[in-house]
Amino acid sequence: MVSDSRADSFKAAGLSALMKGVGKVTRFIPFPQPTLLVGPGSSGRLGQAIAGMGHRKILIVTDNVISKLGLLKSMTDALQAGGADFVVFDEITPDAPIPLIERGIAFFEEHDCDAIVAFGGGSSMDASKAIALAVANPKPLRKLAGYFKGLRNPVKIYAVPTTAGTGSEVTVAAVISDPEHGKKLVIVDPRLVPKMAALDPVLMTGLPPHITAATGIDALTHAVEAFVGNWTTPYSDGMALSAVGLIFDNLRTCYTDGKNVVAREKMALASTYAGFAFTRANVGYVHAIAHQFGGKYHTPHGLANAIMLPLVLKFSAPAIIDRLALLAVRAKVGTEDEPAEELAQKFLDAVDALNHDLGIPTTLAALKEADIPDLAKAACFEAHTNYPVPRYMNQAECEDLIRQALPESATQKVTKPVKAAPRKRAKAT
Repeated sequence: MVSDSRADSFKAAGLSALMKGVGKVTRFIPFPQPTLLVGPGSSGRLGQAIAGMGHRKILIVTDNVISKLGLLKSMTDALQAGGADFVVFDEITPDAPIPLIERGIAFFEEHDCDAIVAFGGGSSMDASKAIALAVANPKPLRKLAGYFKGLRNPVKIYAVPTTAGTGSEVTVAAVISDPEHGKKLVIVDPRLVPKMAALDPVLMTGLPPHITAATGIDALTHAVEAFVGNWTTPYSDGMALSAVGLIFDNLRTCYTDGKNVVAREKMALASTYAGFAFTRANVGYVHAIAHQFGGKYHTPHGLANAIMLPLVLKFSAPAIIDRLALLAVRAKVGTEDEPAEELAQKFLDAVDALNHDLGIPTTLAALKEADIPDLAKAACFEAHTNYPVPRYMNQAECEDLIRQALPESATQKVTKPVKAAPRKRAKAT
């Protein structure tokens, strides 16, 4: 009888070989890249370009806060000046749930639109992609989840990101929330990549520090997971390393000085480069676990990634020493003449330090011990069937990893003895 550990080893070896084989195929799939307009005022220039495309009517998909703050004005003024007709759907909320996207589809059809501008953070981008595919392929959104489920081309999408994190302006995927089943669904199709995108740092100068932090580490997660996985290419490596360097050089500045347009522009580029990297090389366990947190607790995706990135990297470290060493050099926390093991540890320490400086918590307040087995099972299934992870973990290892993110109070409830001697406790600050 084969022991559980040997069975796990055989399974991991099989999955690794399968994913490496898939990676050899995917590297030849052509992924479209949008035309990028970069710099202050680029959202207005994008509006000028779209106005000349001859669309019948354009649907702008955004959220109520962006609409009220007037961030659309530069682009909508340009659309009006160019004679383009448009309507605004500003009901987007975090996690882009299916019922909300269905309202967006109805809004698109009611106003006889033929193009979409995704304006906002990741939820606006994801909702726009789902709407674009669904109006061209009228069937339930759940049946569009997965790879290449739409027969017809989605309507044209243009993008204006207002955060530097998701990289959705250049990616092939849309992540939407299925509240009925408490999970996230991923729609993947190369035709979902926007045709043009504007990286306008002025739109990001008003972001609160905590959003700047979470979205910035989201971009770092994209770059790092793309770089350490088994689907890397010279192109994805170049994009990932560029993103890591820009993030370590500029994210702290954006966090402490949000009005710094130069740093904001570099972070916008870092997010886009990371998007290019993981579109080609994919992600890993950090995303697999973060998606479960989002589906179960509605945890913002960037925050979930930020909490899990250090934990997953430490688990994966034995298999990716050389890769972590390269990341350390690019992050400027070590030099090429140092031993790889020392550089790897320096990068792990640098990620911890960056999270600390940005006020990222080390635990997830909503996480409950009773939920961990199901979260781990779903995360392992997602990772093992989709992602080229560098080191496989089994159910027990995944549970132990997630358990490290339990809040202190929950940990005490699990570990305290049945009969404990009473004692005074200081008030928590």
